[in-house]
Amino acid sequence: MIEVKNLVKTYGKNTVVDHLDFHIKKGQVCGFLGPNGAGKSTTMNMITGYIAMTEGEVRINGYDIFEDPEQAKKSIGYLPEIPPVYMDLTPYEYLLFAAELKGIERVKRKAMVQDVMEMTKITHMKDRLIKNLSKGYRQRVGLAQALIGYPEVLILDEPTVGLDPKQIIEMRQLIRELGTNHTIILSSHILSEISEVCDHVLIITNGKLVADDSMASLQKRCEGSNLLLLTVKGDEHIIGNILRSTKGIKNFKMIESQYDKGALDLTLELEEGADVREHLFTSCAREHCTILMMKNDKLTLEQIFLELTKTEELVYEAEEEEKGQPAGKEKEE
Repeated sequence: MIEVKNLVKTYGKNTVVDHLDFHIKKGQVCGFLGPNGAGKSTTMNMITGYIAMTEGEVRINGYDIFEDPEQAKKSIGYLPEIPPVYMDLTPYEYLLFAAELKGIERVKRKAMVQDVMEMTKITHMKDRLIKNLSKGYRQRVGLAQALIGYPEVLILDEPTVGLDPKQIIEMRQLIRELGTNHTIILSSHILSEISEVCDHVLIITNGKLVADDSMASLQKRCEGSNLLLLTVKGDEHIIGNILRSTKGIKNFKMIESQYDKGALDLTLELEEGADVREHLFTSCAREHCTILMMKNDKLTLEQIFLELTKTEELVYEAEEEEKGQPAGKEKEE
């Protein structure tokens, strides 16, 4: 349905989108995740043909977005982060205008507009000026515009940004309903939103694709994780040596505690079935390192996201003992 190959966008010496490759199948609701400035909106603008790419290829239903734009764009409905609505028109007038712009036959326009208004639940607002509508209803009007022409692909860029909690819930429910008949790309940096409405996830950071997986697979990864969180007061090198010599620890991270002066916050990833709590307690006590907090935890989607999109962090690998670095320190770029 959507094929992206070697997609690149540069502005001068800055590479905003860096050789993206992915494929979205028909009927998928795909979450497009990344921190602010990761290149999400730029990628979506290139997929829709709104801006030119520096390199690469985008195909919608087999049609190249730039070599055969008319056929490709007939399959796309696009809702940008700021809906392109005319404030001095009513939703009904605006949608009729959008239908005309999209080349819908005159005899079909009114029925189609009525249908998409019912789909997006704005029929009772059709005669109010758009400038007098709440932001939530303006988003719905923008979504109705994207649905004109019944495109097979919907591309939604931050559809819930700026909405209140009630409006967010309503918009998510609407997207879930639309997902039964459309292939959807949903851009967001809100993990809870993606987990609720999407069945596939793409994650980019610094313009590069760092994850392309199903939501079920990511959730299984969370369920199967075995983490131990500690706050320990003591010498960093001594604590690192204790952790590296403890069997059952796959890897660990160590940062200065924000809440306990002179202490370190540790995140330990353990092997399946491993329980190292008693050993750590006695080892730390022997070395006069005080454990201020210790608890079991599970990996969350937020932690996976942060792990995949991190730019700078101290990482300690348990197997790096032979490298001769204090506590196996490795600074990632």
